[in-house]
Amino acid sequence: MALPLSYSLRNVGARRGRTLMTASVIALVVVACSLFLGLISSLKRTLVSTGDPRNIVVMRKGSDNDGSSQLTLEAYQAIRFFDGIARDAQDQPLASPELVVQPFFRTREGGRENVLVRGVEPVALDVHRGVRVVAGRLFRPNLGEVVVGSGVAARYAGVRLGSQVDFGRRRWTVVGIFDSGGTAFDSEIWADVRDVQDDTRRPGYSAVRLTLAPGSDRRALMQRVESDGRFTLEAKPEADYYREQADTANGLYVLVLTLAVVMGTGATFGAANTMYAAVAARTAEIGTLRALGFGRAAIVAAFLAESLLLALAGFVLGVLLGGLAIVAVNTLLSGVAFSMMTFSVATVLLHPSLGGVLLALGFALGIGVLGGLPPAWRAARLRVVDALHRA
Repeated sequence: MALPLSYSLRNVGARRGRTLMTASVIALVVVACSLFLGLISSLKRTLVSTGDPRNIVVMRKGSDNDGSSQLTLEAYQAIRFFDGIARDAQDQPLASPELVVQPFFRTREGGRENVLVRGVEPVALDVHRGVRVVAGRLFRPNLGEVVVGSGVAARYAGVRLGSQVDFGRRRWTVVGIFDSGGTAFDSEIWADVRDVQDDTRRPGYSAVRLTLAPGSDRRALMQRVESDGRFTLEAKPEADYYREQADTANGLYVLVLTLAVVMGTGATFGAANTMYAAVAARTAEIGTLRALGFGRAAIVAAFLAESLLLALAGFVLGVLLGGLAIVAVNTLLSGVAFSMMTFSVATVLLHPSLGGVLLALGFALGIGVLGGLPPAWRAARLRVVDALHRA
């Protein structure tokens, strides 16, 4: 004969102070899991969504990002007319030559961070179709004008429409703000590529983005680029390029799991402490239940249910606190800054992760089982006579 679930529920509610303390410790584990895994999944989502499946990135062979690559003007002029590249309404190839630099900017809190400045031509808006100017206008060539991503405008001091910003060897005027729907481009500043070349005294480019013509063979175009003996180039799909950038976050998984295990061990001892105290305080009650005919299995199930209810209470509390923390980070800090392979900083808005929530639930239930099973087994092994004698 089993004890009803309401019995375990009433006992949990009867020890409100102890229940709240134990649930709070478990909630900390849940908050840590949900926040860190939410950050990792948000970062991956931000980077992977940046890549357009119709685009190809051309860089110097051996380079793993724009910042470490360099292409000559001759290479760009050669590959932009290869077969398989899409063309615009004026029959010009959709090939965007780009030069990136990483100057320091001051955050609103006073810190210093590298920001990626991308020198581009107007064709970049046709190649990067997800980017659109939402305030002001696009820069004009040779005038020292820039447009800034929405993430940059929200994070850095003095960066707003109409303001002037200092980087490199000159002062630049912000004439527009663009938005890319939460991709990594939102953390960039775009300027005229020739202005950036003049300022950095670099005549070439970092990379070239090519848009594949409908029906063209992407593999053939990439092989054509890489097999050109005049240059040492490498081509890859833009989606793969940003997926590789996102792989840098994989190491964080180990950190998150280690942190969760350490915190979970402490929470397990806390739950076990609570349940051992419950057994000690209810010895006579356990003896009475055994005298009424409830077997050891029923006692184990009842106390284990109490521990699991504690864990679920901690899980719910942790999810609520984690959700509030995500809203606070996105609202007050405009997201989380993450260092990229280009040594620049991308601002990532946090989003709840289903995988993180499920992992946190697994940790909470594991704490409930590991913390509740030994005390439950101890309660079940109490002899009826001894338990009643202690009354």
